[in-house]
Amino acid sequence: MIIAAILGPERPRATQLPGILADEGFRLFFPLAALYAAVFPLFWVLAMGFDLPLARSVPPSLWHAHEMLIGAFGAALIGFLTTAAPEWTDTEPLRGRPLWLLAALWALGRMIGFLGWDGMSAMGALADLAWMGGLIVYMLRLSWAKRSDRLLTFVCWLALLAVCTAATRYHFLVDDPAAAQAWVHLVGFAFLGLLGLALARITVPVTNLVLDPSESSSRFRPHPGRMNLAPGMVLIAMGGQIAGQMGNLSPAVNGYLLLAAGAAFMDRVAEAFIGREAFRAEVLLLAGSGAFAGAGLLMTGAAALGAPWSEVTGLHAAFMGGLGLGVYAVFCIAGLMHTNRPLGLSRPVRLGALVLALAVVMRLAPDLGVAIPGPLHGLASLAWAGGYLIWLSVFWRYVSGVSVPQAVTPIVPQAPRVAPLPNVAAAE
Repeated sequence: MIIAAILGPERPRATQLPGILADEGFRLFFPLAALYAAVFPLFWVLAMGFDLPLARSVPPSLWHAHEMLIGAFGAALIGFLTTAAPEWTDTEPLRGRPLWLLAALWALGRMIGFLGWDGMSAMGALADLAWMGGLIVYMLRLSWAKRSDRLLTFVCWLALLAVCTAATRYHFLVDDPAAAQAWVHLVGFAFLGLLGLALARITVPVTNLVLDPSESSSRFRPHPGRMNLAPGMVLIAMGGQIAGQMGNLSPAVNGYLLLAAGAAFMDRVAEAFIGREAFRAEVLLLAGSGAFAGAGLLMTGAAALGAPWSEVTGLHAAFMGGLGLGVYAVFCIAGLMHTNRPLGLSRPVRLGALVLALAVVMRLAPDLGVAIPGPLHGLASLAWAGGYLIWLSVFWRYVSGVSVPQAVTPIVPQAPRVAPLPNVAAAE
């Protein structure tokens, strides 16, 4: 019944706020994601002192990791896929009731996770798995209707995310925190795989638009063999992590696999070397996301090989920095393009990105032995919240209002139109 309701008939568009928010996925879920990403760390760190009101058997730190990934980044994922998938398949987006149902399922999981409500963990797990299953069915339906395989890679990663989420919640229920921690880390890796796919598909059209706003040429052409290298290496590293849990791989082997995955994300950063336009905020955001993800995976692999920091430190860099900045970049770019506004980030939005990066640095500093005065975890949570609240304060009027009538080509992966000019900004 849930899947049928998600895929059921659409209501006509409305001009009131609820109708506008449900007109396209990003309008509803990007603000939800930004608000939850800002509020939950403040509640967990400052209000509760690294505790949660109803957490008993499950450590609050595991609830925190779960809620940042499945809660904040999960809402961003719903908004991204329900907006991008229709464009990639040239179909009408989900509107109205299906989006509100996805939001209700997501919100049910958050009401339980926000409090760390162990007694209702099973219901929260079912709600989260339901919206993941709804997304999978929706994208498979689009693929079948258009006879296209463009969405199948995302479908596979969504299925992997659902499996890792189910395993995490199962170990929540059976009170096995060690196994739950290993699986929640795999949830983060699944999000990194999805990030790699998104960066590969967003970076090309954005870079070309930055290089040639007239869109008369496509000067930037990435090496096709490396477009999916990062998610591919993350998938191999995830296999190594699972094999390591079963005792089939040593920590050293897993360390080298994580180093390879980190290097693949660093390869994505090289695509930002396009001349002076590399200093455009949109390009820097996408490159910064890849850099944090790559550096975090490199740090995690190095820790497994004996580096003087914990693997969790590297994971914080990859998840908080890579995913956090990547989500912010998608919020900004899609928020402009899908409301028919040209690229170009305002000073407050650029400040928000810097504040987010500063939050990551402050969170990592104590783990790396860097002495910075002050309660760094509290300051990091304030900076993190501030970055997303800045985005929300600027973009709320865009996502909650009618799109401006200016025609701007949406970001849709296409075969590049080669200009007669030399390829001066290739990513090689």
